[in-house]
This record gives sequence, structure tokens and C-alpha cells, in this order.
Amino acid sequence: MHIDEAVRRYTNFLLLEKNLANTTVSAYLDDINLFHTTFNFTVTEEISPMHVSDFINLESQKGLSASTIMRRLSSIYNYLLFLKDEGDYKYELKRIPGPAVTKTLPTYLTNDEVDRLLSMPNLNTDRGVRDKAMLEVMYASGLRVSELLSLKREEVNFNRGIIKIRGKGGKERIIPIGEFALEYLADYINNVRFHYEKSDKRTIFLNTNGKPLSRQYFFKMIKAYAQEAEITANVSPHTLRHAFATHLLENGADLRAVQAMLGHTNIATTQIYTHVSTKRIISAYDKIMK
Repeated sequence: MHIDEAVRRYTNFLLLEKNLANTTVSAYLDDINLFHTTFNFTVTEEISPMHVSDFINLESQKGLSASTIMRRLSSIYNYLLFLKDEGDYKYELKRIPGPAVTKTLPTYLTNDEVDRLLSMPNLNTDRGVRDKAMLEVMYASGLRVSELLSLKREEVNFNRGIIKIRGKGGKERIIPIGEFALEYLADYINNVRFHYEKSDKRTIFLNTNGKPLSRQYFFKMIKAYAQEAEITANVSPHTLRHAFATHLLENGADLRAVQAMLGHTNIATTQIYTHVSTKRIISAYDKIMK
């Protein structure tokens, strides 16, 4: 089978049968396309288990993190599993060991650091009003970056104070959001957004061309604001999501409730934030005792 046809069929399988989100499918396809271009495959019959092993070795030599390499390995394995089920891959599938992934605690911010970060956007500019709304909504809801940037107007209920989102795997969840964040969001929608609205009537956060914002923009934006706020922690687009979860747990929120709001399938994923909270408490205790 030609590679283009294989990718087309696999894309339809992920979207229609697995019901995965577009952003998730796009990430899988990026890994698969990288695998294809590394060896210049033209048909699926050219792929062998040796290519998979060689690809992982090449990726390891780039100095990539273990988690990135394991994600790419998983993407390729599931793709080949699909091809085998379709009768287009003749080899036996065996799990290829990847690098060991060490679990690290998420980067967290103190309440003061969050306040400083959220105060950085210039509210005298359209961009500042939009960026302020994005940061406030993310911290108040714990949305993933992809969920924030694709947020639709109909998904926000201002009267009930909730966001109804469809996240990873197409799973729907309802998240409460406070009045403070909603005020900044309403300010942006009512006083700024309509200046840039063109064909996209639904997506909330738009750039100056009326298009949805990219993850790259958000990454650069939050990095720049963190630098202005003189925050030394390695701030990333997920940092406010981490802060949302950590601060909720520190203030007595139920672990299961936080799991539901974050959209975690496995509670073990949410439990890592209890370790972050414990680490902060111990750090504060140490400072007092010194």
C-alpha cells in the first residue's frame, strides 16, 4: 500500500472509529510522518522491525527526552498494529524497549508568582486584554492549552459559571469557573474580539488576522510574561494547569473532583499533584526551621 493511502486510512480510523480529538490525531501523525521521512518509505511493504529499532536509536542520539521518544515509539507501534490488522504489515509485532522514563514533578508556581504572572498583560491594548483573559481562564479552569485555544463561545455558560469542554478522546467534562475569570473573558469578547472576527464566529481567542491562536504563540507569550514577572521557574504552557491543580489540593479540594476537572482518566496522574503540594509544605517548613 502506498504510504499516503496508509496514512489516510489510519487518520480516518483514529478520527471516526477511535473518536480521538483532532489535536491528538495530529500529534500521532507528526510522529508517523517523521518515521516515514527518516527512511523515505513509499509503500508500507518497505517497513520492517529493524527500521523501528533504528528510528528509536536515531531519535535517542538527538538528545530528546525519554518521554518524547516513548511517545513516538507508541505512535509507530499503534500505526503498525493497524496496518497488520488491515493485512498490510507482514511482520510480527513485538514491543521494542525504549528509554526509561523518569517521573518528574510538574513545575509549580506559588500564589504570589501566579498573581505576578497574571498581572503582566497590558490592559490598555487589545492584545493585553486577550492575553489576560486567556491566562485567567486557564488558571481558573485547568484547561489544557489545546482546549483553551480551541474554546468555543457556546462552551462557556456565563450564567451558570461553567465551561463544557470535549477533551482528550472526545470525552466531555464540565468545569466550574469563577466570576473573576469570567469578567475578564466577557471584557475581551464584548470589547476586543469583535474587531478581529472574520469567518470564525465560534472560536473565542483569535489573532489579529481573525484566526485561532497557535500553541507556539501561547508558548512564547507565557514565557515572555514570566520573564517580565521575574519568575525563575521554567514556565511552560502547562504551568498554569499545574498551578490550578496544586492550589486546589492545597486548599482541601477532593482528589476525585480535581481528577474530573482536569480530565484525567487515571487518578494516578492526578495524584502527582499531591506530591507537589507535600513538597511545597516541606519546603516551607524547612525555611521556618532554619
